[in-house]
Amino acid sequence: MRGFKAFVTGLVAGAAMLVAAGAQAAYPDRPITMIVPWGAGGGTDATARIIASLMEKELGQPVNVVNRTGGSGVVGHSAIAQAAPDGYTIGMITVEIAMMHWQGLTELTPASYTPIGLVNADPAGIHVPADSPYKSVNDLLAAIKANPGKFKASGTGQGGIWHLAIAGLLRDQKIDPASVGWVPSNGAAPGLQDMIAGGVQIVPCSLPEARALIEAGKVKSLAIMDPKPSALFPNVPTLKSAVGSDWTMAAWRGIAAPKGVSKEVSDKLLAVLKKVYDSKDYQGFMAQRGFGIIWAGPEDYAKFMAKSDADLGAVMKAVGIAK
Repeated sequence: MRGFKAFVTGLVAGAAMLVAAGAQAAYPDRPITMIVPWGAGGGTDATARIIASLMEKELGQPVNVVNRTGGSGVVGHSAIAQAAPDGYTIGMITVEIAMMHWQGLTELTPASYTPIGLVNADPAGIHVPADSPYKSVNDLLAAIKANPGKFKASGTGQGGIWHLAIAGLLRDQKIDPASVGWVPSNGAAPGLQDMIAGGVQIVPCSLPEARALIEAGKVKSLAIMDPKPSALFPNVPTLKSAVGSDWTMAAWRGIAAPKGVSKEVSDKLLAVLKKVYDSKDYQGFMAQRGFGIIWAGPEDYAKFMAKSDADLGAVMKAVGIAK
């Protein structure tokens, strides 16, 4: 009898193990939600939606994009971090996660997530009107240094990514960041229009954002804040080649899950995301829009975010925005 009970117990335990293994192997067995912290129709939303649609094909389950806006990105980023760590809620986190906590808006940092993969980065360019007398970024920096307070720049809100891009460059070049006044705007598009109208002299936004005006001959780009030339405008010099500066700054996007997701789930998401990233559909979509592509797996993505966090924190302290 004792042997029979042991036999039955073994069968039950074995069945339980098989069920558990089957449950793991079945992931995902229901729809996945991808949270986007920014509004529908923008670049982050567009990037998330192409990734979600391609992930669906690989996972065999719907990947539903949900826009959770508000609080300068805090609402959506919080929703991703606070979701159950079961792999059924993931999200697209953006460069703002390396900025918000410095401003005292949230306690979330890049370390609050399980990084899956970095998929996009759009470095800042330094844009001036096409008829600007400054032919190079060296000319522009020399003029700023000689005439503190004369120049104004725009392209995002006060303390936004593009504000920090030019402030960081000035700091890197031993020029007081306050030498260039910042005019807040609701994004690069209105900032560029203000520049064309003569309201400001500089807009340090990404090349894709300035693309239409560059191609229309209304704006020229003097440099890009990246170690490599842009695929979109390869003739725009890097800061390194132009003035020897190692300063870089980019708006970036990547996929992450809540902290505590199992390795089995994160590995599955990683494999699918890398396949999506390498696909002709994704590469073509991003190239058509001029969006920059960059890949980093979980470990390198975490290091990338940590560097972004440190760089942005240093600049925000320098311009008096950090709390």
